[in-house]
Amino acid sequence: MNTLFRYVLYIALVAFFQLSSSAQQTSPASPQPAQQEDKKKDTGSQPDQKQSGTSTGTSTGTSNDRLFFALPNFLTLENGGNVPPLTTGQKFKVVTRSSFDYIQVPWYAFLAGVSQAQNSEPGYGQGAEGYGKRFGASFADGTIENFLTGAILPSVFRQDPRFFQSGHGGFWHRTGYAMSRIVVTRTDSGHQTFNISEVFGSAASAAISTYSYHPSADRTLSNTASVWGTQVGYDTMTIVVKEFWPDIRRKLKKK
Repeated sequence: MNTLFRYVLYIALVAFFQLSSSAQQTSPASPQPAQQEDKKKDTGSQPDQKQSGTSTGTSTGTSNDRLFFALPNFLTLENGGNVPPLTTGQKFKVVTRSSFDYIQVPWYAFLAGVSQAQNSEPGYGQGAEGYGKRFGASFADGTIENFLTGAILPSVFRQDPRFFQSGHGGFWHRTGYAMSRIVVTRTDSGHQTFNISEVFGSAASAAISTYSYHPSADRTLSNTASVWGTQVGYDTMTIVVKEFWPDIRRKLKKK
């Protein structure tokens, strides 16, 4: 579908951070602004805390953060190592909030437009009808996967759907940590375990979407496996961006 476009987009973002990181090493920031920033945090400024969205809601265990100040990032926590586990109700609530966030409509509309331009899955056709089908399919694909990987399977297997940012070490160390979260996650009790929610959740969502509302010509095992691989690859790139987003956000705010 629009796999290549998504990969290029996220690789470009990660490359942007790598270049920014190198530039920062050559011209380190003076300590004075950092001290002033820490003082602002100590004063308990509520608007800043919500805007950064790092560990907002140690009471709720979720975040108010948005990737690039737009895309929902509510299941990502910075410095959230000791937060309590999410209840089943909280898992479903935060996934619902993310899946039906206002930004999802223009986001899926944009992806549908890219798919239309590429004429991916020709069975949808062209024109307004073809675009509408692609938009509905994109929205359904994302929503089904979100619920399976973030709420349904994590509740069944008692796994934590949140991503806990590392924030320590060099670029490649942090990248490796982020990528490993596709196959390794926390249980609700805080132990490391195989991420069955992501691996099997994305596989199940690929099968459901492929064999239900996608064009009949694409309802094959090979296409299902391709969609599964695409979803896992897309999720991996997204997690890498989430790992470095606090650093990018701080640089953007300074500018």
